[in-house]
Amino acid sequence: MLSTWVAAALVAAAVAAWVPPVRPPALSRSRAAPGRVVLPSLGRRREVAADRAAVLEVCDLLGAELAAGRPPTTALEAASERWPPLGSVVEAARLGADVPEALRRLAEQRRGASDLHWVAGAWQVAQDTGHGLAAALERTSGGLRARRRTRRLVDSELASARATARLVACLPFAVLLMGAGAGSDPWAFLLTTPIGWGCLSVGVTLVVLGLWWIERLADRAGAP
Repeated sequence: MLSTWVAAALVAAAVAAWVPPVRPPALSRSRAAPGRVVLPSLGRRREVAADRAAVLEVCDLLGAELAAGRPPTTALEAASERWPPLGSVVEAARLGADVPEALRRLAEQRRGASDLHWVAGAWQVAQDTGHGLAAALERTSGGLRARRRTRRLVDSELASARATARLVACLPFAVLLMGAGAGSDPWAFLLTTPIGWGCLSVGVTLVVLGLWWIERLADRAGAP
């Protein structure tokens, strides 16, 4: 009986260590969340997705504001109200600094804002050639939407791989519980003998490393 309670506690501890807290992807709170020590955090992935959606919204808003005849600084101020991290770019525009470079710096600082490189490129081309910035940003928005559709397709494919890895990781615990229910007592061996402790430690380590590796591969495949 005691071994059953210990087994349940171990399973609960494994789940608690792996499942991260879920946070709503609000645009006004798009700060990067620290990931878990072992596996990337689901909350962090959601914040990255929120930043990507915010960049597309910012590009659309900038294009609309400029097409309406507003100056670039005013358009950036309106966009920063929707996405506060853009404040550093607004300050650069007010001071007459290099706006494309400020956009690139922000893209490097925030993982989910990498699409700002495309916005910076459109701004740079319009600034150097005198071409309409509103038209350049409109074409950039179309390109970002196409990239977003591709990302969604990739994420849907990666979701099945992640789900399979999590299911496989739970199988050893399920087998042990089934063995305990069938009349044997594998937990007594694992928890009361030195060899059992060694087997349990190696098994848990391999499961954690396997999940970490799958998440790492999936993150690389889904990276922009």
